[in-house]
Amino acid sequence: MNQGNKQGLSDSKGLRRVRWVFGIIAFACCFGIIILQPPSALYYPHLPFMGFFKRAFYILLMSFSICLYRIVKGPTPPDRIVAVDILGVLIVGFCALMNITTHRSWYIDIGIAWALQSFIAALALAKYLEGRGLDE
Repeated sequence: MNQGNKQGLSDSKGLRRVRWVFGIIAFACCFGIIILQPPSALYYPHLPFMGFFKRAFYILLMSFSICLYRIVKGPTPPDRIVAVDILGVLIVGFCALMNITTHRSWYIDIGIAWALQSFIAALALAKYLEGRGLDE
């Protein structure tokens, strides 16, 4: 009975590892496709300074990947919380970039809502780490 339980734990670790590998492969494929051939529907090609906006988009993607790494591998929970907060700031920056390149104002609305939610989430996580309740 006990060995069967150990075998079940071993299988779950192996399955978890396979899921992580497939997730990393899928993320790398999506990231590679975006880098090699950016979607032309996201911007107006006749916009001045288009090279700048493409570079800014790539820098945001690189920053996203670094933040996701810090969220997954952060040595302590506060490091992970800071990475989540920075990820929220990057999403707001992405919304601003999309607003400029597509001339659609609703991206700013999404960015403002995301910033508010990110702030509230950072406060809640900080209180949780301190061991205090949310009503204090």
